[in-house]
Amino acid sequence: MANRPEPSDVMRAVDTYMRIAYGDKAPPVPVRSQLAVLRSWKGDFFRSPAIAASTDPADAEAPPKRYSIRLGNHQYPHMKLAIERSPDGQAYLFRADAHDAHCCPPEGDAEYPTFRAMMDENGRIVQAVEAAWEQQGLPTFKTYLKDDLARRQQSGGGAP
Repeated sequence: MANRPEPSDVMRAVDTYMRIAYGDKAPPVPVRSQLAVLRSWKGDFFRSPAIAASTDPADAEAPPKRYSIRLGNHQYPHMKLAIERSPDGQAYLFRADAHDAHCCPPEGDAEYPTFRAMMDENGRIVQAVEAAWEQQGLPTFKTYLKDDLARRQQSGGGAP
């Protein structure tokens, strides 16, 4: 079973996310308050009220398969920093979750162009955050796939 990431790595991921998601704009008060709680929490880091654990009844495992922190971004309050168990269950991976694809209006709707522009900006932020995490050596799904492919190639079981 995977060990949860170190709180210091989570905070590095949070700091990077915030820098990219908000740029020079101040995050809203609820996000600032949530970060203050997270930074000052004295108990089990992953039990901080700022961190949501998976509530899926199918995920009755301890620790859960997913944690998330709703941090938003400069235009969209629902984006999250997610910490998810890797497909092999051996590690946790950081993911920027735009959390926007589930409610896109149909293409002919008057709000579609505005919503698509928001989704495009969210996608840009997701890519920038995850690329920065990768540069910092924080595990992401992309780094997991690269490492998995390298292991398979080394053992002779990978793609040519």
